[in-house]
Amino acid sequence: MREPSDVRRQRILAVVRSRGSVRVADLAAELEVSVVTVRRDVEELARAGRLRRGHGVARSVGPVEQPPAPAGPPAGEGAAVALVVPERHTYLYETMHGARTVLEEAGLRVALHIAPQAVGAERPIVERALADGAGGLLIAPRWPTAAEEEADYAWLAGAGVPTVVMERRPRRGSALHAMDSVCSDHWYGMHLAIEHLVALGHRRIVLAARDDSPTARALRSAFAEIAEERKEIEDWAVTLSAPGAGSPDAGGAAAGPGRERQAGAGGLAGLLREHRATAAVLHGDVDALMLVQQLADSGVRVPHDCSVVAYDDVVAAFGSTPLTAVAPPKAAVGRVAAELLVQRLARPGTGARRVELLPELKVRGSAREL
Repeated sequence: MREPSDVRRQRILAVVRSRGSVRVADLAAELEVSVVTVRRDVEELARAGRLRRGHGVARSVGPVEQPPAPAGPPAGEGAAVALVVPERHTYLYETMHGARTVLEEAGLRVALHIAPQAVGAERPIVERALADGAGGLLIAPRWPTAAEEEADYAWLAGAGVPTVVMERRPRRGSALHAMDSVCSDHWYGMHLAIEHLVALGHRRIVLAARDDSPTARALRSAFAEIAEERKEIEDWAVTLSAPGAGSPDAGGAAAGPGRERQAGAGGLAGLLREHRATAAVLHGDVDALMLVQQLADSGVRVPHDCSVVAYDDVVAAFGSTPLTAVAPPKAAVGRVAAELLVQRLARPGTGARRVELLPELKVRGSAREL
């Protein structure tokens, strides 16, 4: 969801006042918007006399504000909290800002770190943040494959500072099982999607999903489990929602329930026709909007010929046909994770907690009754 310009400009002012001067490029990276957008905001704020603009730099018009020290800082000396999220991950945008609000209200300084799309990118970032004095860690690792997830367990468990994993559910029995974590209940989210479609009379459903994150893997597993158990569902299939979104097991070439399928030359429209499917669940939003357009190009109209439920609800409402979508509690995940970390910093001896928050279904115009 795009942040309102007035809110974004207030955040720019807060950063500039706290640091004295900030490069426009750095502001853009921290706010996850384009340099052009930040430059336009800075120009507007400069015209209003609220900051001074230099060559690629925004400067405070007054003395640098020092954040007040919290009364009784948690866990020692009010050190910064490192907040680590993947680059270009719109899903975690609201999660990150939900966490930051809580931490700043607690009087803690937030050091945001963006992990690039590279194997093992988070570890050196975390090690550098800890070397710089971070006293706590909130992290949403990318973990594009299960193997990369497993490889991170040992070093992350040994980080040595209070840590909360956001929107990830480490494997049971792993080194991170006893670490604080906050995650959306994606099984329940998929249940909402399938329940909605079944209630509308759909009996043949396809899932087009990514396979390059823990969320994607959880959704694929949940869909297969629920579809297999629902007696009303006559046929189902799973395919990739976008090229490069992972590598599903396409070993089974035979049609029928329980098979992961390559969409083939006919794309999603061809797979829908092959299974005589009347509905699809699409993950995530950007892929969903593109797939809806591909369906239209193939003569498949949404919702007239195929009902669609998207999963993520970041931009699902902005399509030419607003998409019914499952909305994980993204901001709430960040807020609860930050609250756990603040509590952990204040009371280090408390037991670890694994929290799951329930998604909700946003009904719009992309699914209809048969």
